[in-house]
Order: sequence, then C-alpha cells, then structure tokens
Amino acid sequence: MPGSARSVVVGYHEQNGITALHNFKFGPLFMRLCYELDLERPAVELIKDQNLRGFFSDSTSFHILMTMLFKKGHFESALEVLVEMKKQGIPFNKETYLLAVAICYKLGNPESAKISVRLLEEAQLKGDTLPLRAYCFAMATALKQNDVEQAKLYCSQIMRNENKLYSNLKVLVQLRSGLLKQVINTLEEAVEVDTPPFVKRTEFSEQVLATVREKMEENPDLSVKLGNICTKLQASGQITMCTLEDMLFQIPSSKKTTTKLLNRKQSAIRVPIHFGQICC
Repeated sequence: MPGSARSVVVGYHEQNGITALHNFKFGPLFMRLCYELDLERPAVELIKDQNLRGFFSDSTSFHILMTMLFKKGHFESALEVLVEMKKQGIPFNKETYLLAVAICYKLGNPESAKISVRLLEEAQLKGDTLPLRAYCFAMATALKQNDVEQAKLYCSQIMRNENKLYSNLKVLVQLRSGLLKQVINTLEEAVEVDTPPFVKRTEFSEQVLATVREKMEENPDLSVKLGNICTKLQASGQITMCTLEDMLFQIPSSKKTTTKLLNRKQSAIRVPIHFGQICC
C-alpha cells in the first residue's frame, strides 16, 4: 500500500475519529478493499497501528484479514492477527473461534494445538455455543499431535452424531484409542441404519478406511469383518474419495448459495467475508 494512502487513512482518523456513519463501519470496507487488491501485508501493519486504534473496532475487520491470510497460506500471520484482536479487546464470536481453530489446525504444531485447546475452553467458559465444525477442527488438531485423550474429550462433547465429518473423526479417535471392536461397530451401524431413500447415508473417506484396514491387519478376524463392511459401504455409495481435510473444509450445502454471492466481485465491497470462503 502506498505510503500516501496510509497517511490519508491515519490523517483522517486522527482528525475526525469517526469509525462509522450510522450503521456503516469504515473498518470492514477498508479491509475488504485490501482483500480485493491483495494487500494483506500492509493490512496487517494497519490493523496493528497504534495511530488507528478504534478504526478497526469490530470483529468483521479482523475476520476479513484473517480469511485473506488463510487463503494465501499465511497461517502464522493469521494467528498474529488473532492475537492482535485479543490484545485490542475485540470480542470473539462464533466466527472468530471457527477461524481460529482452522488456523491452528493448519499450523499443526504443538503450540497451535495448545492455543486451540485454550480457545475452546474460553468459549465454553463464556457459555458460547460453537459450531460443530469448530470441535471437528479441534479434534483433528489433537489427532495431529497424537493427543488422543483431548480428541476423545471433544468427541464426547459433540451431540450431532449423524454428521459425516464427525463420524470419520470418531472412527479415527476409536482407532487411535485401540478400540478396534468399536470401530467395527461404528461402521456396521452406518451400513445397517434404516434411512429413507431421500436421506443421504453417512459417507466414509477412503483415506480413513485405508488407515483402519492397516490397523486391523493385527487382528485377522476383525480384518475379515472390516472387508465385508467395506464391500457393503461401497455397494451403498458410502465411500468417498474426499480426504479428511477435504471434509473439514467442505462448505455445508446450506451455505453454498451464500458463498457464491460472496465470491461475486460486484457485491464484494458490501458483503462481509464468510468462513465458507476459506473452504473454496
């Protein structure tokens, strides 16, 4: 971003101190322009600029910047913006926590895993109801770090057990816990469940099933059972080539229309970023 443009923004803010006009906030608009012009690095500098405190006084400005950095693979910088958001006292909401745990998952190191745990604990203490996907990201992050106990804890906190992503993660948690018979039971239930023709059955990732097959080789009897179950899963169209990561970043069907609208250039300036955009 040219220095003159930065000077104009800082000068305007210092002279007027106006961050919004009626219900219209300038911070998200400015960040959206940075998003459209691929100015992520100057945007990080501006959002941390002491002279602009109050200009980016809403969570949307930070969400836009974190989304931009996430999409470009700058996960460390995205985490840096999250820390800055916390430092400036901007309240976290469901979207913030979802973005945050997705960033921690992508970073995939012990420190980011600890941050993910702290964030979910904080949300729970506040009484916030988090999206199921946030817990799934946290489970996947814990599994990456071989923290099976933490993954089991998140698994036990999820109530919507018919969810495809959750079902795949649950199988991996059971597998890593050495509960091979429970893995068989989970897969059997998915095959045998009586569902109406118009209801889509739970799908399992071929990647996940390959991991299960490898582990089941230790037990010939269970390996045979697994082979029979996989044959039934294949016959009923319940095996997908999507990886676990593909599933983590899949946009729920109810949000696809919203995401298409958000991706239109003509409406980009007026519409805030949605988490779905980092899933594309």
